[in-house]
Amino acid sequence: MSDLQDRIQRRLDTLVGTGAETGVQVAVYQDGALIVDAAAGPADPGTGRPLTSRTPIFSFSTGKNLAATLAHMLVARGFLGYDSLVRDHWPEFGVRGKATTTLRHVLTHTTGLPAMPREITPAELPDWSRVCGALAAAEPRWRPGAAMGYHAYTFGHLVGELARRTTGRPMRELLREWITAPLGIEGQLFFAAPLESLPGLARLEQRAEQWPAVQGDGDAILAPWESGPRADFGNDDAILRADIPSVGSATAHGLAAMFDALLRGELVGSAQFEELSAPAYEGVDQVFGTPTRMALGFPIGRIGAPAAENSVAFGWPGGGGSYAYADPARGVAFALTKTRLVPNFDTALSVTTILSDHLARMT
Repeated sequence: MSDLQDRIQRRLDTLVGTGAETGVQVAVYQDGALIVDAAAGPADPGTGRPLTSRTPIFSFSTGKNLAATLAHMLVARGFLGYDSLVRDHWPEFGVRGKATTTLRHVLTHTTGLPAMPREITPAELPDWSRVCGALAAAEPRWRPGAAMGYHAYTFGHLVGELARRTTGRPMRELLREWITAPLGIEGQLFFAAPLESLPGLARLEQRAEQWPAVQGDGDAILAPWESGPRADFGNDDAILRADIPSVGSATAHGLAAMFDALLRGELVGSAQFEELSAPAYEGVDQVFGTPTRMALGFPIGRIGAPAAENSVAFGWPGGGGSYAYADPARGVAFALTKTRLVPNFDTALSVTTILSDHLARMT
């Protein structure tokens, strides 16, 4: 552990020391062994409270890794199948062209509901019934399964309402009972952080000069609040305490531990793992206009991986620069969380380059 741990710790210390970052966590598992568990900087620059590797950080779409994993556990435990019709469990949803929508469509972001209905704003997000009612009544932008478009916030509520309808439990409880408690990582992964945990969470920050100006675009699919992460959103107690399963508070260690358990067959069986990690959709993302390759619930390919690697890693990055993935080819689970929101993944790329170099030297 020492060489790689030292190299990554030095990198984080340099990033914080030069002012490029404020607080950063990195964790890496390989074949069940924790080989990196590093942190640097303050959790709250205002008080100087230190960031440890067990301090949860609101990390935007890295939370989708948790929601997708819970969806696979719903299948593993017999509550759903990948081709289960959503309407069979959520009858109100099967209207306005959505009757053929399946869990597979939800996981591949092909339901045709990439954006929240416009009447839903951040103020309404904590109202689970209102959000799900609006989604059930919405008309899809395309026939389910016909195209893919990043479901920035709708993804978590679609998975979460299926979970609630089939188990009777909200996602925050399933996350605790199915993942964090069994893996011994309680207090490290939250959809709805308990009131008593709020003082221990990290505080996000954002420098306006680092972000491009947001232009009004009436043709944009996502509302501005859906497409761009904001520190005030991730520091809002009402948001932190709400079940919003497309986003969440997490430690890098908790995310990596979950992906390690998934890789090693602790959360789903081997046959199901092969299915969930295989290519399930390939095309152009209708939201961003970029090529996309999806497994069930995750994008395929490590950010920054050279083409020759033909990366089979899967996992979601988060707006602002966080990132978590599982790499079945290398037996590696990686996560990086950070307190400063930036419009790039430079820090994640610099750390994964160190990791890749280490792995190459070990083979």
